[in-house]
Amino acid sequence: MNSSGAVRREAPKEGVTRVLFAIVGLALASPASAQSVDAQVEQLTQRVERLEGGRAVKKLQRAFGFYVDRGLWGEAADLFADQGTIELGVDGVYQGKARIREYLMRLHGGQEGLIYGQLNEWVTLQPAISVAADGTTATARWRDLGMLGQYKQHAEWRDGIYENSYVREGGVWKIKSLRLYVNFVAPYERGWARLRPGEGVARSQAAIDFPPDRPSTGLHEPFPQTNFPPFQVAHPVTGRPIGGSR
Repeated sequence: MNSSGAVRREAPKEGVTRVLFAIVGLALASPASAQSVDAQVEQLTQRVERLEGGRAVKKLQRAFGFYVDRGLWGEAADLFADQGTIELGVDGVYQGKARIREYLMRLHGGQEGLIYGQLNEWVTLQPAISVAADGTTATARWRDLGMLGQYKQHAEWRDGIYENSYVREGGVWKIKSLRLYVNFVAPYERGWARLRPGEGVARSQAAIDFPPDRPSTGLHEPFPQTNFPPFQVAHPVTGRPIGGSR
């Protein structure tokens, strides 16, 4: 607690540093307690790997958003594992870096980089990350806020939820699966209040011209329905699964 009475939050880097110092301290312990020390060192090592995994997942997802913002399709696709997948709305599932790159490019005008006057902002918020105990896989839920459009032609808002998975291969974290449940795409001028049921989500022309490897993995009823995408991770207090409808 600082002088103003506010509770001081420990920064992620400070947390990692404290764990590393603890590991060093345990390593210097007496030989008589070596077995206990080894177990504690293993626990602390796993904690460091999970902390670093969480930071790596945030870096990956934010990089994806920034790359797609500016039409860097190849750079965005390179964030995925070799057999990684992407699924946006009801377009279906695209697998592998080459397929993901081609799909993203076709989805945004069919060229390298953005078209003149194209707005393509993928704002990614509210990360809820869970790293596995062994530090090699993770899942994350994010909020998507899209600002989309073409200069003097049209402008849209997009709202949705990501439920993604990640994997560490050869010491490098990559996106294993990216799924965006689109809640709506609504015209800027009229907003989402005037949407008719089912109007805010449609299959893109890119998916029609360049069919996916697999159909959509499941239907999600968009706004104005109140269903929500199921959580991959159980409730943090009760341990119960959180479903996709109310």
